[in-house]
Amino acid sequence: MTAISDLARRGALAFQPRPDDVRGPALARLLGELATPFDLWRARQAAVARPARAPAAAASYPVMLLPGFGTHPARMKGLRRALEGAGHRVSDWGLGFNFGPNEDRFDRLCDRVVMMARREGQPLVLVGWSLGGLFAREISHRHPSAVAMVITMGTPFSGDRRANNAWRIYQVITGHAVDTPPVGERAFGAKPPVPTIALWSARDGIVSPRSSCGKPGERDLALPLRCTHLGFAGHPEVARTVTALIAAVDAVQPLGGDSWKFIQQLATGRVRSPCQASIRTLATRRPARTTWPLA
Repeated sequence: MTAISDLARRGALAFQPRPDDVRGPALARLLGELATPFDLWRARQAAVARPARAPAAAASYPVMLLPGFGTHPARMKGLRRALEGAGHRVSDWGLGFNFGPNEDRFDRLCDRVVMMARREGQPLVLVGWSLGGLFAREISHRHPSAVAMVITMGTPFSGDRRANNAWRIYQVITGHAVDTPPVGERAFGAKPPVPTIALWSARDGIVSPRSSCGKPGERDLALPLRCTHLGFAGHPEVARTVTALIAAVDAVQPLGGDSWKFIQQLATGRVRSPCQASIRTLATRRPARTTWPLA
């Protein structure tokens, strides 16, 4: 394929029409992403003023962080520090910037997950931000014995793949349509065969909250947070939530997407967790909506 024909093809992908009945977050939400640095600064200041250090986990787990589209693993350093502070062994995906999937890079990522699980002597917890969450879901379908849990953060795994504000940019950069990813279709729809938790936010200005929340049968639990899409990588509340969920990895039981029932059972001890105190922290701040956002 010549450079000119490739450029023409990517141009056509950039101007593909979106279905009339599909939309991403409103423009006001998208512009709200610009406030992410201020939001993170304010949240960190509040955390300093009211320190609530999570107790060390009773067990240490191997965790792999998968970055979002167009980002580098360094963007997730805040989350990495929180998890390491809780005693977990954290690594990044080892592929640098995430500019979308291709068969070779994805095979290398799968090999890395399997190799690390073998080296650690136990399956990994995969924490994927946005597109990284789709990779985590696909990996767990292919290699379920190497994955203990999948946690997605603002990941568009449900509904129409154009229900976000980044799909045209994605198509231009990757050179393929969102409907034909080169690494398979199992990241979308049906839940992976491991405990799968979806973190979503009604403030997300890039991915539709419906897409990142999902439906029963597409994930085990859906937990709402208060951050922007870009904030998932570094917001203290996200770090506390992920830390608490990983601490409970051995206790997670699929409950049909009823995240509040799950958290309540952990908090009251009806389901045992190695880190009961951090789970109680989640239980004290029940959001108004736990499983299905309206917009």
